[in-house]
Amino acid sequence: MSGSLALAILGSGTAGSSGADPASALLALRRASAKGAEAKGVTQVAKEADVKLALARFTEGVARAKTVEAALRDPRVTAVLLPALGLPDAVDSPGLALRALMSDPSDPKSVAAKLSITDARWKTAAATLNLAKKGLDGLRGATVQKTLTDAYTSYQWRVSQDDQASGISDALCFRQRVSTGKELSAYEVLGDAVLRRVVTGALGLPQTIAIQEVETQARAITSRLDLSKLTDPKQATRLAERYVMSANSGTASGATSGLLALFA
Repeated sequence: MSGSLALAILGSGTAGSSGADPASALLALRRASAKGAEAKGVTQVAKEADVKLALARFTEGVARAKTVEAALRDPRVTAVLLPALGLPDAVDSPGLALRALMSDPSDPKSVAAKLSITDARWKTAAATLNLAKKGLDGLRGATVQKTLTDAYTSYQWRVSQDDQASGISDALCFRQRVSTGKELSAYEVLGDAVLRRVVTGALGLPQTIAIQEVETQARAITSRLDLSKLTDPKQATRLAERYVMSANSGTASGATSGLLALFA
């Protein structure tokens, strides 16, 4: 589990190359998506020494903090808090996290609201904790502590699946986020790091698209994908599977191309 914990601390969204081929990656994703697989996996991860230690340090850091600022500047706290909030890539940006999470997400001029123009996770995270109004109680309440602990453990399990094949953690998170049945706009997809990676990766769009105007990025997505179809779990699953196969395709071979074509 040390590798997974390191990924959380470094804020990586996906693991490095696992050496899996597209077919093996697809099977690995389906195993991880099977009924009961996550619950069983999370239970096992919760028993691992690295995870227990990280959670114990988190609890201690929150308990000892005299102010919210002190808590959010404590790496013991942010190493758990940010991944639990869906912001693992912000672990190395404690100053930004502090300003965003302490701001009032209902204020359109707040840091969280401004950041959410390009990354909706910040506003959601700030609203979840509500530190602007609750202060330290927003981190110390029994309910929020359990929620964060469960979310962190689930995150660690998802990341551990990248050991089987690259991109599985993103695919699992993607399916969870679109499972509400709410139709997403292209801008909502672009404003969520995981949704962006999965959708653009599945569609074969280059990472350099990020330097283009957001309107151009949105058109690139909607011209290739009817986002309303993602409200259908089967369609969302197909897209997630296409993403994982693409992430493990390396230099595309005929077999790889054939597999991807099945999910076009």
